[in-house]
Amino acid sequence: MTTPTTLAMTPAKDPTWRTALAGAQILFVAFGATVLVPLLTGLNPSLALLGAGIGTLVFQVCTRREVPIYLGSSFAFIAPVIYSVQTWGMPATFGALASASFFYYVAAGLVKWRGVGFIHRLLPPVVIGPVVMVIGLGLAQVAVNMATGKAGDQQIMPYGTALSVAAISLLATMLTAIRARRLLKLVPILVGVAVGYAYSMVIGIVDFSKVTQAAWLAVPEFGKPEFNLAAILFMIPVAIAPIVEHVGGILAIGSVTGKDFTESPGLHRTLFGDGLAVNIAGLFGGPPVTTYGEVTGAVMLTKNFNPVVMTWAACFAILMAFVGKFGAFLQTIPMPVMGGIMMLLFGSIAGIGLKTIMDGRVDLSSARNLCIVSVTLVTGIGGLGVTIGSFSLQGISLCGVLAVLLNLLLPREPAAENA
Repeated sequence: MTTPTTLAMTPAKDPTWRTALAGAQILFVAFGATVLVPLLTGLNPSLALLGAGIGTLVFQVCTRREVPIYLGSSFAFIAPVIYSVQTWGMPATFGALASASFFYYVAAGLVKWRGVGFIHRLLPPVVIGPVVMVIGLGLAQVAVNMATGKAGDQQIMPYGTALSVAAISLLATMLTAIRARRLLKLVPILVGVAVGYAYSMVIGIVDFSKVTQAAWLAVPEFGKPEFNLAAILFMIPVAIAPIVEHVGGILAIGSVTGKDFTESPGLHRTLFGDGLAVNIAGLFGGPPVTTYGEVTGAVMLTKNFNPVVMTWAACFAILMAFVGKFGAFLQTIPMPVMGGIMMLLFGSIAGIGLKTIMDGRVDLSSARNLCIVSVTLVTGIGGLGVTIGSFSLQGISLCGVLAVLLNLLLPREPAAENA
C-alpha cells in the first residue's frame, strides 16, 4: 500500500512539452561549442550536430539512460584535426577520428577489470597536464593567421580589417565570460561569434550567396573515411585528454545530481558509450564528441536531472542537421571571427593543462616531474617526429606516448631527496 509519505517523496512527472522545452534549452547551451569545432577545423557543421545527436542517443543506450549528459564536439581534437587535414587529407582524418575511440574501449576495459583508480595511476596530473597544454598551444600560429586574415602563406583579407574583426569577437567573448550572468554566462563563445558576425556585416565582408542558394531541407554530405596508419597513430593518443575530461564530467554531474554514476551504470559503461559515439561520428564525417561542462552547469542551474531532457536535446540536434540553409549560414561566418575565438580557446585549453598540474600539486622542483613535463612540452610544441619504416609518431601523439612511458619508466626519487 502506498503511504502519503511515499507519494510526497515521488517527484511529479513533467509534461512532455516542458521536458521538450528543457531539451531545446540544453541544445542552445551546447550549440555554440558544438558547431564551433567544425567551423574551426573545416568539417561540416551539420554533421557535427548530427554526430552530437546520434552520439548522445548511443550514449544513453549504453548507460541505460541513467546519466543526464549531452555529448558535443570535443575541443581537444581541434588542433590535431587541422594538422591531420593539412598532412593526410580529409578522408584519412575521418578514419583517424573514428579510430580514436580505441583508447576509450581500452580505458573502459581497464576500469571494468581494475577499477577507476587504475586510470588515475596510469594518467596522473604530471602526464595529463603537459599533454593538454600541447593540445592547446601546438597550433597557436594557426589561430594568429586566421585572426590576421591569412590562409597558409596567402593574405586573403586586409590585415587591419581582419584584425579588427578578430579583436571585437575576442573582446565580446571575454567580457561575456567575465561579466555575464545566468544562462548567458554559459555561452560566451556564441556571444563572441554573434558580435563578430554583426560587425562583419556592418563593414560588408559577409557573403550570403551560399544561404540564398541552399535548400531549406537537405541531407548533409557525409564524409568518406579512409584508414591511413600514420594518421591513425597520430590521432589515437589525442583521446587521452578527452578520456580524462570524461571521467571529470561524470564525477561533476554526479556531484550535481547527488548520484554516483561511476557505480551505476558504471564508469566502464559511460566510457564505452562515449567511445562508441566517437567512433560513429568519425565514420560519417563528424568531429569526435565528449561530455560538456556547460551542460552540467545548465543542469545545476535548472535543477532538472531528468535524462529524458538530453534525449529531446539530441533529437532537436538531429533535426537541425537537415536544415540546409542553417548549415550554409554557418559557413558565411568570416574567418577572422573564428580566429579571434581560437586565440582565446587554444590558450584556455593550455590553461586547463596548467590547472591540472596545479590542482594535482605536481612538484616541479622534483627532477623526475620536471623531466616529464619538459620533454613532453618541447616534443609536442616543437613538432618532433619519429619515423621507422611506415610507422610514424609526431607532435601530440609522440608527446602523449612519451609522457606515459616516462612516468612509468623513470625511477622514483629517494625519499631522503624529497624531504
